[in-house]
Amino acid sequence: MPRTPPDITVPDLSGKRVVVTGASDGVGLGLATRLAAAGAELVLPVRNPRKGHAAIGRIADQIPGAQVSLRELDLSSLASVAALGQTLRDEGRPIHILINNAGVMDPPDRQTTADGFELQFGTNHLGHVALVAHLLPMLRAGHARVTSQISVAARAGTINWDDLNWERSYRPRRAYGQSKVAFGLFGLELDRRSRAGGWGITSNLSHPGVAPTNLLAAQPEMGRAQAAPQIRLIRTLSRWGVMGTVETALLPALYAATSPDARGGRLYGPDGFGNLSGAPAEQQFYRPLRSTEDAARIWRVSEELAKVSFTASEPRGGRRLPVVE
Repeated sequence: MPRTPPDITVPDLSGKRVVVTGASDGVGLGLATRLAAAGAELVLPVRNPRKGHAAIGRIADQIPGAQVSLRELDLSSLASVAALGQTLRDEGRPIHILINNAGVMDPPDRQTTADGFELQFGTNHLGHVALVAHLLPMLRAGHARVTSQISVAARAGTINWDDLNWERSYRPRRAYGQSKVAFGLFGLELDRRSRAGGWGITSNLSHPGVAPTNLLAAQPEMGRAQAAPQIRLIRTLSRWGVMGTVETALLPALYAATSPDARGGRLYGPDGFGNLSGAPAEQQFYRPLRSTEDAARIWRVSEELAKVSFTASEPRGGRRLPVVE
């Protein structure tokens, strides 16, 4: 007898402004659809406007009256991140939930961002670090919950401190793992610094397990003309229930970002075998995420590389946003 897929109840999000990166397809689109169904006002920053408009159409088909709008964002360009931050600051609206979901995975050859960083480190980690910094006034005003999507790859990942940009020896999977360890350390440090500084932001981590998403699909712009070989196995294991589906893979982030029981400074992922699929649950930190010294170090390095500072948290011009209780 087929098992009932896991699911969660999402609280009413009416009146809440929610920003989700990477929401034009896959897990991000699923997240956006569930959030829209709960009444949230969604802001979807996308790199590809055509895919973004198609995503809005799909959400509207399922959720009549959904409040969804697009903004431009290329996480591999710090100038683009800064421009989005300026746009949302100018709009002057508190942000209540930010889900840092977008990412790239395993370009076969080393590629760089517009700013010269290895593509995965620059996009998955530094781009999101800069985004949080630029949105900090709105996040503080909304007492926001920030959920950052990492990966099971962080379990065995390491920070290549001597060569963060993999200029001497590029290994796609190790570079991906590094980007997710760095991003996880940053998300945990964000929660610690928010509590210490009274920022009012709650920051936690999620991971989707493993599911047949587009992360490993053919992406010619990344030098991958065909889908990665392992995607066929993932699809098969997903059908057998060993690995997740897009619908179940989104649940940990959805839970971490919306549940009244989800807490800051925690990691949420699937509770099934190997944490590859299943219902969302709190999980122990992967060993590479346990060092507070590494977290403080990656915070400092990331501020320097991304050219941002978390000390200046008010919008330009000195206008303070209203704090929404």
